[in-house]
Amino acid sequence: RVETDVEALGQSTDELRYEVTETALQADADATDDVTGGPVFAVVPAAAAIVRASRSVASDDARTRVVHYEQDFVLHRPLEAGTTVVVQAAPIALLARPNGTSLVIHVVTRDEHGEALNEQYVTEFFRGVEAPASIGERAPDHGFEADGKPPLAEITHAIADDQTVRYADASGDHFAIHLDDEFARSVGLPGRIVHGLCTMAFTGRAVLETAGIADPLAIRRLAVRFSAPLFPGDTLTTTVWELGERRYGFVAAGSDGAPVIKDGRAELR
Repeated sequence: RVETDVEALGQSTDELRYEVTETALQADADATDDVTGGPVFAVVPAAAAIVRASRSVASDDARTRVVHYEQDFVLHRPLEAGTTVVVQAAPIALLARPNGTSLVIHVVTRDEHGEALNEQYVTEFFRGVEAPASIGERAPDHGFEADGKPPLAEITHAIADDQTVRYADASGDHFAIHLDDEFARSVGLPGRIVHGLCTMAFTGRAVLETAGIADPLAIRRLAVRFSAPLFPGDTLTTTVWELGERRYGFVAAGSDGAPVIKDGRAELR
């Protein structure tokens, strides 16, 4: 049976600890063709807590229908090698939508003294799963309006054929849709697809390149909505608008021009 448990909303997972290592930081950088310290690495220590929070609400059958819908990082302090972090995640909203149900998970990563290092809002979408009602607190909005202004830049990055293999090893996400063409086609995809968070990392790089900044620690917030898959061997073009006060809006498209990321927002220190 495909079920959701609204009673689990608002209940945090147990504290999970993760030791940040130089090896893990470098693997993430290598997987996204970036320098170490990229903002998307914040999901790696939080991954186990996110899965626990999701499973507390959604049955195993429901989780076979899940896709990553939105991601929002708010970064207070960098994750440094040698640091042990403490992560908790709580499902905070179950939202009925026309073709399924969204689950919003709030994640907080702290150091061992209790100081917040980063926060995340993870929105999952369960295709064809009907929620009893919309309950709970929605994730913060990150949409933007360009208001007719021309973009500041269009930045294109090449996606390597082995990008998904490298990112799977770095992130721990070995879901077969990213690694096995035959399996991906069996669930209705044209072939294996790039991890959404890997795609997101490339868009964060594009914003920094637009701003003329090399240091990824300059990113204070990075948020996106995933709208379509990107494929290994493709290109990703990120179009960036300035919103004022070190704030940027962006969208990104694959080589066919179809948008793969919408409602992108970046805020820099």
